[in-house]
Amino acid sequence: MNSQEVLQLLVKVGAIITDSHIVYTSGKHGTAYVNKDAVYPHTGYTSLLCRSIAEMFVDDNVEVVIAPAIGGVILSQWTAHHLTEMNGREVLGIYSEKSKDGHSFEINRGYDKFIIGKRILVVEDVLNTGASAKKVIEAVRVINDNVIGLGVLCNRGGITPKDVANVPKLKALLNMALDVWDETSCPLCKQGVPINTIVGKGREFLARKR
Repeated sequence: MNSQEVLQLLVKVGAIITDSHIVYTSGKHGTAYVNKDAVYPHTGYTSLLCRSIAEMFVDDNVEVVIAPAIGGVILSQWTAHHLTEMNGREVLGIYSEKSKDGHSFEINRGYDKFIIGKRILVVEDVLNTGASAKKVIEAVRVINDNVIGLGVLCNRGGITPKDVANVPKLKALLNMALDVWDETSCPLCKQGVPINTIVGKGREFLARKR
């Protein structure tokens, strides 16, 4: 799929939200949101997107695909499935979970043994700051330094390999440049535009302000 086809698919399932007041996980504010959760119920579309990610890494001899939980689990499974079909050998799909303090990611459930000495592809849905993807890459590198790349549905933060632990190869199905502001300089806050509490972290933001 080319970027226009990816965009059309995301729009079709209602995954692109514009003209709103969004609070992102990073704490920054903006007008638009890529709601990847609107894609996942559509298994056929999710498969198509993950096949496109797999195609970008088909020649990289990927042996294991890993993603941050929760949503990334779906991407990991489908991408590994398609790489298995394309390369004619099993590619494993696993995931990493947030640590109890929430500051890092850990590879639990015995999945660590699957990445020792393997070529690892990290996948993620949306890159805003790239923090989650970076933490997963760092968690893998504690065990195995052979992370060959990062594949994502949408890079909406202009994230570069340097931003995500200098990953050797960063590929996105869709690159979008969206406005983003710190809370203190957010023009939407100054104008009194209501916070979106359906997607993003708007509800948590308002709770902190009470």
